Amino acid sequence: MSLVNLSSTWVQSHSIYGLSTKSRSTQSKFLHPLKENPIPLLFQCPTTRRPIIISHPSLSISAILTKKGKEEDKQTHVESLPTPFNFKAYMVERANSVNQAIEAAVSLRDPLKIHESMRYSLLAGGKRIRPVLCIAACELVGGHQSMAMPAACAVEMIHTMSLMHDDLPCMDNDDLRRGKPTNHKVFGEDVAVLAGDALLAFAFEHIATATKDVSSEKIVRVIGELAKSIGAEGLVAGQVVDISSEGISDVGLEHLEFIHRHKTAALLEGSVVLGAILGGGSDGQVEKLRKFARCIGLLFQVVDDILDVTKSSQELGKTAGKDLVADKVTYPKLIGIEKSREFAEKLNDEAKEQLSGFDQGKAAPLIALANYIAYREN
Repeated sequence: MSLVNLSSTWVQSHSIYGLSTKSRSTQSKFLHPLKENPIPLLFQCPTTRRPIIISHPSLSISAILTKKGKEEDKQTHVESLPTPFNFKAYMVERANSVNQAIEAAVSLRDPLKIHESMRYSLLAGGKRIRPVLCIAACELVGGHQSMAMPAACAVEMIHTMSLMHDDLPCMDNDDLRRGKPTNHKVFGEDVAVLAGDALLAFAFEHIATATKDVSSEKIVRVIGELAKSIGAEGLVAGQVVDISSEGISDVGLEHLEFIHRHKTAALLEGSVVLGAILGGGSDGQVEKLRKFARCIGLLFQVVDDILDVTKSSQELGKTAGKDLVADKVTYPKLIGIEKSREFAEKLNDEAKEQLSGFDQGKAAPLIALANYIAYREN
């Protein structure tokens, strides 16, 4: 079965969701990294001025040439470009690896019902953004995928737990998740709660027992980072404030940002920081990647807010418009869709600025992931 569902994303780097803005001379006009037969697009790091190459599937060669010229000049120009980074191939390969590792870690065993419930949601698909961010950060600072894989699986287990609990009648009361009935609709509320609890506990066990070729000191540090990102100062804090804010009319931007930086961004930040620590990154590198992750974490939720009011349930694979029905405060509700899109583009730019001091070849996956988060359509 398909392990990732990324093919519908249409990324346009000149503006979010196709809005026209003043173009930057250092960027190409279009970026759509998730289809086959990529054509390289050249970006330029604002600090080092070195080229960043990301693949694009559907543009003709002439679309990336600035002037018409002889055919041999065009060919020479294309051949001189560095090998492009194929984002689709990267995501498919990494997501396949993550899914294989998850399936092996959470196998069917007694008691059968609880493990069936855990696997039902954990293996239901999804984009696997958090585990791939963890692996990409690890590799960026010189580590290997195998060092980060247990932590990558763990953050996906915790993310899945949060979705299972978020869908419950006492929370968002949702019937659809990743295009399938939510866990409690299939297994009952009692089992869904317990399966989520089991995934949360097993996530930490898995990091502690399955992480190899990493010092005990780093593993302990990683466990502490992950726990903080999802507890009363992280994900749970955001959830509680979000619930308490329903129906309140005078919620401001600072209040909304607190919700999103904790409810959504904290685990995305944790995913990147875990990978950077496990890969042996310096304190300076870890902090730069932490800032990058904070930007894309908030960016993820801003885009989620936009999609909730601009896409259908079928397109999203989950119930559309539920924030509006629940009278939740969102960015489109506070500042409108257009300003929300502008804010998302600003966050994407700020995130990528944090990567300017790294090797741009190794940073290509994180750059492409930031673009994907900004311009995704589900």
